[in-house]
This record gives sequence, C-alpha cells and structure tokens, in this order.
Amino acid sequence: MTPSVLSSLKVIARPKIEPKPPIIGKRLKLIEKLEQQQEMATCMIEKRPFEAYREKTVKDPQTGERTKQRRQINVRPWYYDSDGHYYLEVKVNNKPIDLQKDKPAIDVGDKSKLPEVIETIIKATEKGELDAFLQPPQQVKKTPAKPDASKKA
Repeated sequence: MTPSVLSSLKVIARPKIEPKPPIIGKRLKLIEKLEQQQEMATCMIEKRPFEAYREKTVKDPQTGERTKQRRQINVRPWYYDSDGHYYLEVKVNNKPIDLQKDKPAIDVGDKSKLPEVIETIIKATEKGELDAFLQPPQQVKKTPAKPDASKKA
C-alpha cells in the first residue's frame, strides 16, 4: 500500500488566537490618513494634482448585482501656511489633537519639510505614542443621588 498524501502533513490542534486590541485598528487608520496627507504634501511640493479614491460597493437597481466602484474623494489638508511658513495639525475624528497642552499645531517651517515631519508622526503612531489620543475618554458613571431621609418628616 502507498502512503497517503495527507500523512505527509504535520497536523496539530487548532492554536488559540488572541484577538487584537482595538487600538491597533485605530493606529492603522490614523497611519493611513497620515500617509494620504504625506502624499498630498508631496504632490503640492512637486506641483502635480492630488487624487484620492475609495472603493464603494454599489447595487445595480435593475439587476440587483453588487459591484465595487472606485470613487474619487475630497481630502482636506491638515497643513496650512502663514506667509510661507507651514504648520501641521494631526487630526483624530476630524478634530486637531493637542500634542502638548493647548498646542495642537506643529511648526514645520518650509513646505519641503512637510513629508519628513509627517513621516516622524507616522513612526510615533506605530510605536504607540499617540494611543492616548486615539482612545475615547473614559466615561465616569454617576450614581443617582439617594433621597434625603431627614426631609420626609
């Protein structure tokens, strides 16, 4: 008798896979947006148009078939200039975050440094330095006030 093909494989019990913490997904989303800003800044420096696209599933009204279409999206820059001097704000949920108390803007200087500064922020995000800004603020549960027994008389 010839040995079976399956006997040549190493078969084991299914390993337990721990779920990834939700902060990892939020980091990846921020990194994706930062890379988009980096590409936009590079296009601005090189004086070429910037185009961003998103995949969208569309249902055909006649056939009911779902297809993916590539749609152009409008992306607003997180950087701005004041008399040729550039500043950058990192945004989470479309709101600038304070990297230091009451200081949301990063002083970039010349526009040619924008991609380099954004790359630094991407590295900080990968290391988890911005995790405090990505997590929602902790909700404090308030216990209802007990009626005062001394006022019932």
